[in-house]
Amino acid sequence: MDRAQDTVDVVMWRPDSRKKTKIEEFRQKVNCEHHLNLENYAELWQWSVNHYDDFWEAVWKFTDIVYSEPYEKVVDTNINISDIPEWFAGSQLNYAENMLRYDDNKVAIYAAAEGKEEVEKLTFHELRQTVAQYAAALKKIGVKKGDRVVGYIPNCVVAAVAVIATASIGAIWSSTSPDFGVSGVLDRFTQIKPKVIFSVDGVVYNGKSHNHLDKLKQVVQGLPDLEKAVVIPYVNKKNNLDISIFQKGSVFLDDFLDSGLTEDGQVPPLEFLQLPFNHPLYIMYSSGTTGPPKCMVHSAGGTLIKHLEEHVLQGCMTRDDILMYYTTTGWMMYNWMLTALAVGSTIVLYDGSPLVPTPDVLWDLIDQLGVTILGTGAKWLSVLEDKGVHPAETHSLKTLNCILSTGSPLKPTSFEYVYKHVKKDIILGSITGGTDIIGCFAGESWMLPVYKGEIQGPFLGMAIESWDDSGKAIYDESGELVCTKPFPSMPTHFWNDSEGTKYHKAYFNKYEGVWAHGDFCLISSRTGGILMLGRSDGTLNPNGVRFGSAELYNIVESFKEIQDSLAVPQNNKNGDERVVLFLKMESDYECNDELVKSLKSTIRTRLSARHVPAIIRKIDDIPYTISGKKVEVAVKRVISGEDVKVRGAFSNPDSLDLYCNLPELQGY
Repeated sequence: MDRAQDTVDVVMWRPDSRKKTKIEEFRQKVNCEHHLNLENYAELWQWSVNHYDDFWEAVWKFTDIVYSEPYEKVVDTNINISDIPEWFAGSQLNYAENMLRYDDNKVAIYAAAEGKEEVEKLTFHELRQTVAQYAAALKKIGVKKGDRVVGYIPNCVVAAVAVIATASIGAIWSSTSPDFGVSGVLDRFTQIKPKVIFSVDGVVYNGKSHNHLDKLKQVVQGLPDLEKAVVIPYVNKKNNLDISIFQKGSVFLDDFLDSGLTEDGQVPPLEFLQLPFNHPLYIMYSSGTTGPPKCMVHSAGGTLIKHLEEHVLQGCMTRDDILMYYTTTGWMMYNWMLTALAVGSTIVLYDGSPLVPTPDVLWDLIDQLGVTILGTGAKWLSVLEDKGVHPAETHSLKTLNCILSTGSPLKPTSFEYVYKHVKKDIILGSITGGTDIIGCFAGESWMLPVYKGEIQGPFLGMAIESWDDSGKAIYDESGELVCTKPFPSMPTHFWNDSEGTKYHKAYFNKYEGVWAHGDFCLISSRTGGILMLGRSDGTLNPNGVRFGSAELYNIVESFKEIQDSLAVPQNNKNGDERVVLFLKMESDYECNDELVKSLKSTIRTRLSARHVPAIIRKIDDIPYTISGKKVEVAVKRVISGEDVKVRGAFSNPDSLDLYCNLPELQGY
């Protein structure tokens, strides 16, 4: 795939060699301790993947991980990535103890929300005390090591504190945001059988208040193993709410917290249960492309060390930094953001629309709070560009030194927009990774220039390449993003997958012994930069919101009028994506306006507005493989104008011809 000439090797930003950064300090330390002469980022990266055991040990020491028992061995380098080697065996630590290593009056968390004028704040000392109260209450109701605690919750202080408290006692946290419908939540939480759920009475978004209790009631009723539903009066006052309808131990947050106090009303001392490096911390979810979402279990140690590497080395963060990542609790970037507390940095939580009451809402917070690092989705920057929002003319932004973007590929025009209309002397880090690794494969580096349209380079310790179908590394053309060597933040396992069958099928089916991530990418032979070209599987990603087609099928195919359906993404030349839904109708039923309206309404209610397809149309047949699987990727290619010649695996190969040259899809 050739890039447009005006995007080739255009430098937007260069690092200042005089600036002292954490990654330079690390490079010098590695050179000294290993008797090396690594002079630049490329050489440092090559060493980090060739000697990944030495590299991750150096990260452990450099980031000063808090532990009670040292490791006996970093990793067995004779074990292949597909065999999921154990990391830092013998070590004992606690993720929450690392998050709360500081106990002072520096602000740890700012929390702002749409519709609320005041910005809430918590110092590191206050955070530690609050976590102690949550942990005591969880223990009081019998939550213990390995139990699941979940949040159906917005990006607020309660969520962050609940995460840390859960980790402190060795329980496992999992969350999704309130914009998920009941079906989407139960598809996830029923698999892991949580003991406690934290949620809210309502949310405010886009200028409107939305009741959440009706959805929460259905979720609670759908979780038979649930013992306690903790409700936060988030929009309305406590005395205006009736939560007795939930049953199952429903309780308001303040009453829940009071239950953990001692007889004389004191908060019990905070204790950190010491656990193995591989002890579960989070359960994250795949997008549900081929069925119920897979439950990916991420370890406390793996998550901690990977995030610290990304924050401290790639991002060069210090205690002076203030990080605001616009995210929901259902996105991996939320978990990533929280770990910045272990650096001693301040995090800013924001709940609500980033465009209401004005498109300046996040820029206002940057100036008000002194934010140094802003994280967002690529779509938001594109929307601001379209709206003609020019913060460079209206805001100071004097503290801002980095903008991170992910969720979908960052368009070249967005690079131009940031450097022209936001701030010139700033690092624009397009980053890529995923829920699967609870971190990044590639992204920003303070040692590399920023080229228009490109991710700067692979992250240290991540042995990524772009492969063709034969397993050969290729450059300057589209290939499959692969990782050839182990890294600590790989899932330890999938929940309810004792044999590891789902795990290996998810990542190691395409190339033997090599992680295939499901993304197409291009690696430049000239700059070393990376372009992400979209998913290579059936995952849908409109407006940077990643979800699986199976979530739509579960709803669409419950309609009696519809026999079958197929959902595929369609990308335009600007990199935008929309979802096209094809319907195979039952005989005697028509695909009319009334049905389409009903479909859209149901999808919006049960999932979210962002799941609603842009195009819904009738089709006479849906392609299947001989083994009975819908063929989404082939249809995606056909509607993009590609010719799918290899059709031997299809049970009905001629059906692909039905998707050629459809009028509704032209001109996008």
